Amino acid sequence: MGNACLITEIQRFAINDGPGFRTNVFLKGCPLKCAWCHNPETIDAKAQIYWKKRLCVQCGACMEACPTEAIQPPIDPVLAQSEGVDYYKIDLARCNHSMQCAAVCPYGALEITGKLLTVKEILDEVESDLPFYKNSGGGMTLSGGEPTAHPDFAEKLLAGAKARGLHTCLDTNGYCSWEVLEKLLAYTDIVLFDLKHTDPEKHKQWTGVDNALIMKNLARLTQTGVEIWVRIPVVPGFNDSIEDHKAAVEFLNGLPGKIRRVDLLPYHNWCQDKYGWLGLDWPLGRVEAMEPSLLEIPKEFYEMSGLKTTIGGSGFEEAN
Repeated sequence: MGNACLITEIQRFAINDGPGFRTNVFLKGCPLKCAWCHNPETIDAKAQIYWKKRLCVQCGACMEACPTEAIQPPIDPVLAQSEGVDYYKIDLARCNHSMQCAAVCPYGALEITGKLLTVKEILDEVESDLPFYKNSGGGMTLSGGEPTAHPDFAEKLLAGAKARGLHTCLDTNGYCSWEVLEKLLAYTDIVLFDLKHTDPEKHKQWTGVDNALIMKNLARLTQTGVEIWVRIPVVPGFNDSIEDHKAAVEFLNGLPGKIRRVDLLPYHNWCQDKYGWLGLDWPLGRVEAMEPSLLEIPKEFYEMSGLKTTIGGSGFEEAN
């Protein structure tokens, strides 16, 4: 699948994922399972189906089309849409991802998330906003999911973008072999590198993986000369204490090379509909979004140590 990949979204006019106006390309598939993930549809590498209950009239067309009898029988639409009702249209254990239910849904209540696109198809769409990139210093940001989970495709897409004169950012969690990451650097102007936690046990508890490889890759990355923006998603109960921030500052200042800036990204729960559409429970959806102002004091710790820092990661904000 080196010439095509499942894409969940091509998001235009993004302003928090690198400098200027950017087009974000979200690849499907990620080796981490972060408890706070804001793009749950990008974790599974396979195409999935959203069921949007507000659009569903319980007509039964999907039930007739499903080859594995994975569709629940229709119930009253008002009841199905009621809060607290334990009803999800698809029996996920029986679903074989034939997508026939989505194909016959006349109301758009069943929607496929994950479209197979080629490098050319993606770049043609990305390049359509070239004037905005030139005026703002923007370009394309390769995100996900995790781009390094698709190394051949990611390399071809980044190389194709550079061939068209586009500025490129690679948004990565760093959980990959160094050989994969190093290959992508040849076509990357800025690496947006996620640092989630410095404690290996807590990192594994909340993401499913240890952080040793991630921290080792970041250290090696700082020795390559590539521009690095370290992005820290600040999540209540996970890494929002002053001690957590102090540990991050100590680690970043101990790196063998330099980073350009630190972006503190306050937790939000605006993606909770996505979990519902996928039939997934999301405990953190009940946690209130974090006020950005709460990060002003932690921001001072980073700045006092010499690290240029923003809250929110705006590409139009020059870090102090």
